[in-house]
Amino acid sequence: MTTTHTTSSTPSQQELVQFLEDRFACAQACTECARACALRASLVDVGGGEEQDLLRRRGIMCAEVCDATCRVLSEQNSQDEAGIRTQLAWCVTVCLETAHVFDRHPGAEQAADACRTCAKACGEFTAVLD
Repeated sequence: MTTTHTTSSTPSQQELVQFLEDRFACAQACTECARACALRASLVDVGGGEEQDLLRRRGIMCAEVCDATCRVLSEQNSQDEAGIRTQLAWCVTVCLETAHVFDRHPGAEQAADACRTCAKACGEFTAVLD
């Protein structure tokens, strides 16, 4: 006699709630990072040298990537899972690179911390998708 096991592919209510909470936490971290990076970029003098230009460009790019990631996470069924994973991976990479650049500049600690928090939240949400 053969026994078959049926498993439900439908997530439980608790799993769904956790998924949505993690998704929201990631989107919220992206929003905070975007704000911190945009603020940091606005404080940098334009034409203040190569290193200052790098700091400003990285801040702007990170803010844009985080903003785009937040929009992807906020939209219902607009992206497939592969698209969301790609966006999250891009966000993690940009945030960590930006944090590294900010670490070299006194006064940019808060923005660097926001970048690392965002990268962590995006990484944790990616793990939820597994």
